[in-house]
Amino acid sequence: MAAEVLLLANGFTLRAERVEAVGAELRLQTATGTVEIPLAHVVERETIAEPPPVATAPPPAPAPPPAPAPAQDPLEAAAHKAGLPPEFLKSVARIESAFRQDAISPKGAIGVMQLMPATARELGVDPHDHEQNLEGGARLLRDLLLRYQNEPDQVRRALAAYNAGAGAVDRYKGTPPYAETQSYVEKVLAEYHRLRARPR
Repeated sequence: MAAEVLLLANGFTLRAERVEAVGAELRLQTATGTVEIPLAHVVERETIAEPPPVATAPPPAPAPPPAPAPAQDPLEAAAHKAGLPPEFLKSVARIESAFRQDAISPKGAIGVMQLMPATARELGVDPHDHEQNLEGGARLLRDLLLRYQNEPDQVRRALAAYNAGAGAVDRYKGTPPYAETQSYVEKVLAEYHRLRARPR
C-alpha cells in the first residue's frame, strides 16, 4: 500500500499513492482520483521510500516570570529620594512617632514624622498617607539642612527647626532654649549614632 512510481509501456510515468491489484488490472489511487490500468501496460514499478518523520522539537517551555523586585521600604525610599542617610530619617521617625502613622501630637502633628497640616499643605503631601508623609518629612529635613549648611551646628539647627520651627532657631541663632526641643535634638542624634554603629 506504499506510494509507487509506475513506468508505463508508452514511456510515461505515473505516481500512485496506493496501488491495488484487481485481477489483470491495477487500481491506482492518485492525487486526482482513482484510475485502473491493465497490468500489462506497466513496465516497471518502484516503491517510493517514505521520508522518516521529521522530529519536531517540543516547543520551548515558557520562561518563568521574572521574580518580583523586593519592595523597597518606604522610609528608605523617601530618604534616598531626598538624599538623606536612611538612618537619619529613621532616627527622626522613631523619636517623632515611633513609626506610627496613627500618632497625633497634642499640637495636631500627623503621622510618622509628625507633619503639621499647614506644613503638609506647603509640601503638597497628604500627611495621612504613609508614603507621602515620609516623603514630605524627608524633604522638609533636607530643606532645613540646606538652610543651615554654612553653620557649624548644621544638623542640630535643622533638627531643632524641625521640632520648634525655623523661626525659633533663627531667633536664638541655634537650638532654642526649650527643654522639649533640646531633648528632642539629643534623642535623635543618639538614635542616629546608634544606628550608624550597628554592624551591617
